[in-house]
Amino acid sequence: MLPWLLCGILILAVLVLLAKLFLLYRSLDEIAQQLGERLKQDTNNPIFLSVRDPHARKLASELNLQLKQLRCQRQRYRQGDAELKNAVTNISHDLRTPLTAIQGYLELLEREELPGPVRRYLDNIRNRMEAMTRLTEELFRYSLAVDRQEPVREKVDLRRCLEESLVAFYAAMSQRGITPDISLPDGPVVRILDPSGLGRIFGNIIGNALKYSGGSFAVSLDKAGTAVFSNEAPSLDPVSAARLFDRFYTVETGQGATGLGLSIARLLTERMGGTIQAEYLEGRLAVIVSFPEV
Repeated sequence: MLPWLLCGILILAVLVLLAKLFLLYRSLDEIAQQLGERLKQDTNNPIFLSVRDPHARKLASELNLQLKQLRCQRQRYRQGDAELKNAVTNISHDLRTPLTAIQGYLELLEREELPGPVRRYLDNIRNRMEAMTRLTEELFRYSLAVDRQEPVREKVDLRRCLEESLVAFYAAMSQRGITPDISLPDGPVVRILDPSGLGRIFGNIIGNALKYSGGSFAVSLDKAGTAVFSNEAPSLDPVSAARLFDRFYTVETGQGATGLGLSIARLLTERMGGTIQAEYLEGRLAVIVSFPEV
């Protein structure tokens, strides 16, 4: 009789343990599912459990506390980002008015008969003013780029857009004595993208390549929708190359720049479902942007 009683107690204990394991697994599955949903969605809903296991509930409570702190941090980040965007927009607008006035006065002065030294001073002032105007325009474009409006998508030929972007920089390349090595596929490479945003991406990448180029520049595009822009970049290193996409980051040789060109390119690329990255190897910088076929 005793052996049967012990066997019954043992079987009962095993069943209780199995039931507890089942409830534990169920609670962990619920936590995992709801945690994933809470991280993807901006919601105030906490994690709820259908089981009463105290350890699982304690874990859920701690996760809810962390989620609440994460929501607060997200709100602060969004508020700060919105304030920065508004500040950049306002500053760029405020700078345009005096710059336009300065340009008008310079044009009036240049019409006058001036001594040679004064003429040189005016040339220096105009050069600085044009640099300031470019920086202001870049700030303004950044404020437009960070606007989270859905881009207008249509059929775009990557090959043709890249050709047009290269032609737009032909004069700048000629002035620097750069003959680009261009490799393009036969026929169009069609994607559903924002044509204006795509042109800005290619333009910013090419402009950045010319800025840091040591004398060579190569561009290639394949049928898979991957474009590679490479150039000699003796002023860069792997650390600075990895930071080129950071907002407002510039290297020492990047005079007259805001550090927003590649940041805007990354923002627009990712918004259209593409990828962009920079690689630095043996003195050459390569910026790789890809728009895979969906």
